[in-house]
Amino acid sequence: MLTLFKKIFTWWNQETFGTKLKTIFFGKLVGSDIIGNKYYESKNGKRWVIYADTVDASKIPVEWFSWIHYTNNKIEKDHNFEKYSWQKPHQSNLTGTDEAYYPNKNKDGNKKKYSTWKE
Repeated sequence: MLTLFKKIFTWWNQETFGTKLKTIFFGKLVGSDIIGNKYYESKNGKRWVIYADTVDASKIPVEWFSWIHYTNNKIEKDHNFEKYSWQKPHQSNLTGTDEAYYPNKNKDGNKKKYSTWKE
């Protein structure tokens, strides 16, 4: 019951009821990425994404970013292109989470590696 309530009234938990109806009646599945996001397009050219987890625009990988923003490039034709060995896998924005990058963090936690002169 709570899941149904979330689906109907909250937009940050995947798709809303209106988006679900629009996807069913007007959407054509174009493809999906390795994260599990699904990409749709309507007959008049409107594009949208149904996220696999919480709604976060930074979870769109680079191969789909150009498609969703109508940018033409060589990736446009084939969304499953091979990456080079030096390329890292896509990672969403981790700001505000425990996995976020802290430049002064060491093994003891979030302590600074220096001390200020006013201490």
